[in-house]
Formats: sequence, C-alpha cells, structure tokens
Amino acid sequence: MTIFLSVLMLVSSAIVIYYWVDFYLRGAIYVVNEDWYIKFQKSFPPADLWMAACGIVGAIGLLTGQAYGLIFALLAASSAIFLALMDITFNIENRLYSLVAKSSQMKFEVVLNVWALFLGIGLIIYVWPKIAVV
Repeated sequence: MTIFLSVLMLVSSAIVIYYWVDFYLRGAIYVVNEDWYIKFQKSFPPADLWMAACGIVGAIGLLTGQAYGLIFALLAASSAIFLALMDITFNIENRLYSLVAKSSQMKFEVVLNVWALFLGIGLIIYVWPKIAVV
C-alpha cells in the first residue's frame, strides 16, 4: 500500500505541475475564457505547488521509511481536500457544472476534484493510524 500511495502522490504532483504549465503556456484548460474565472484560477498555483511539494516529499519519505514521509503525506492529503473543496464550491456557486456535458475542460476539472478528494481521504485513512498521537 505504501508503494501504491507513494506512486499516486508522485503522479498527482506531476499532474499538478503539468496543469499549471499548460494553464500559463497554452490556456487550453480554461473552462470559460472570462476574466473572473481566470483571476480565480490564478490564485491557485502557490497552494497547488505546496500540495505537490508535500506529495513529492511525502512519497520519498514513505518509500524510504522515514518518519517525515507520514507527516508530509498527511500535509498533502489535507491540502488536496482543501483545494478540491474550494474548487467545488466555486464551480457550484458559478454554475460551472452545467458545462460538463459540452466542455472537456470541465470534465477534466471534475476528474481532478474527485481525484483530489479520494486521494486526500485515502492518504488520511492510511497515514493517521501510523502517526503516534500524544
């Protein structure tokens, strides 16, 4: 399970980095090409990159049996859940889910949100019992 979750964290981190490179270089993943949407999306890179960094450090730590792996996996999990919930809330408030049927970009956003929630929850379920609580 450790190897599986470590690979998922590394893949997730790579996807996050790819997402932002694509966002800034091509803009092909815009759900809507509106100023309010683009400004909201541009607020995410620091937090997403924090999550990706925690995922990479967590994966390395888990794979090498280091205690910091558990801590950083938990940080990545919490960050993933928080970011997914922020994005889901924004999408609901702005009725962006109504675009799923006709927008491959919105379908991709839904996949990312579900992925982040399940990865975050899965990591917490796996890591939490392994962390000694004082």
